Amino acid sequence: MGNPSQSQFTQDSRTSGIINAMMPFARLRYLVAALCLSSVAAHAQTSRPVLMISIDGMKPEYITHADEHHLKIPTLRRFLREGAYADGVIGVTPTVTYPSHTTLVTGVEPAVHGIYNNQVFDPTRDFAGAWYWYNEDVRVATLWSAAHEKGIKTASVSWPVSVDAKGVDYLIPEYWRVSVGGTNPNPDDRHLMAAISRPVGMLPELERENGPYMAGNDTSVDGDRTRTKFSLAILREKKPGFMTIHLSSLDGSEHEHGPFSAEADETLEAIDGMVAQLIEAARANDPRTDIVIVSDHGFADSPHGVNLAIPFLEAGLITMGKSPMGTMHVTSWQAEPWAAGGMAPIMLHDPSDQAVREKVKTILDKLAADPNSGVERILTQEEAKKYGGFPDGAWLVVLKMGYITGGQLSGPLVSDSPEKGAHGWINDDPEMHASFFAMGDGIAHGKDLGTIDMRRIAPTVAGILGATLPDAKQPKLDVAGK
Repeated sequence: MGNPSQSQFTQDSRTSGIINAMMPFARLRYLVAALCLSSVAAHAQTSRPVLMISIDGMKPEYITHADEHHLKIPTLRRFLREGAYADGVIGVTPTVTYPSHTTLVTGVEPAVHGIYNNQVFDPTRDFAGAWYWYNEDVRVATLWSAAHEKGIKTASVSWPVSVDAKGVDYLIPEYWRVSVGGTNPNPDDRHLMAAISRPVGMLPELERENGPYMAGNDTSVDGDRTRTKFSLAILREKKPGFMTIHLSSLDGSEHEHGPFSAEADETLEAIDGMVAQLIEAARANDPRTDIVIVSDHGFADSPHGVNLAIPFLEAGLITMGKSPMGTMHVTSWQAEPWAAGGMAPIMLHDPSDQAVREKVKTILDKLAADPNSGVERILTQEEAKKYGGFPDGAWLVVLKMGYITGGQLSGPLVSDSPEKGAHGWINDDPEMHASFFAMGDGIAHGKDLGTIDMRRIAPTVAGILGATLPDAKQPKLDVAGK
């Protein structure tokens, strides 16, 4: 080759100048990339996967006093030796499943997150016993959305208020179409479950290997075995970094037979084996996984039912009539109690109607003065606010322990309860305390946290995941090992 021409030399010089000028930008891009990688690495070191299992209705004493009840629960007992735990968790008002589970994933009380009860308020009984199934009704960020924003794969099986939950990558929600779950469900409802599970096509794919998922809402031990089987499949195949699972058969046994009955104890022993399987699968994915066991509420014997709607019917505040099918139903209402286990807010059709308010106050004063009514206390709307539930209730009727809201529309005010056990009483009663147990790579061993606030659980889990919940104001629990 000959000597380069002047034009070639000039071109090469310009190219060299451009390259030299770009060097600082290249170094800056390299530095930014390095910092990003460093940040990701630091996040990976400070955050850990979490498997969060709810055992519906589990009082903490089932584990903390397992010897007294002769319970064979070796897996759950491990949390006392190898983890951090609460003697009791002060839940939310009302102490029922759906508001509590929403607090467990948001860190705020029902008045803030918007899930006030299990069933939606339906004064004319037109909604066929509909529950708060839809996550769209939750007004604040959840652990699922917070983890998803951090790039963590998320999953959930049968968690309440999770239909179409944003931020859940692998979702089988809790949903059913019949008011009595598990009773002669329509077998075609499996198509409905497939349609509302995420991603589309996942549930049929899992069913090919694991058999059919439940139709309706099976609260038996077999129902929990199905939930566990599908949760194990998701853990092994999808490997989520954060997963929530709701097991509901203990609650079913306690309602039917009472807390600490032989049937309830046997149910928890079966659940203990399921928890062992779930822990093994989660830690096979990542040995650093922290396991969090929670419950939504406590339980107590419930021999009596208080049919609060009857005095409202007698006062003409609720009007009954025949439907086109010939059955009796509510045709109009001015004021009505909204049953929630051991309590009921009084809802007004027109809160500005002073005449109705006076009628209601007369009824409530009479109930409060009657020692046989089952009513413990009646809170005004302002007094009820500190409990964080039912912000739209004009009053909150709190029943005595052992008395639950009944559904009869005629007959005596107080009748025998159809359930042996129940919940839903005010959250400051120790009988209603829920559970918290945690065990894992970064969790202290044998650490008794005392009695804690349920609202602190979600921020604690978020901290383990390296995520944040902007709406949660309670401090994280100190669960870390020394």
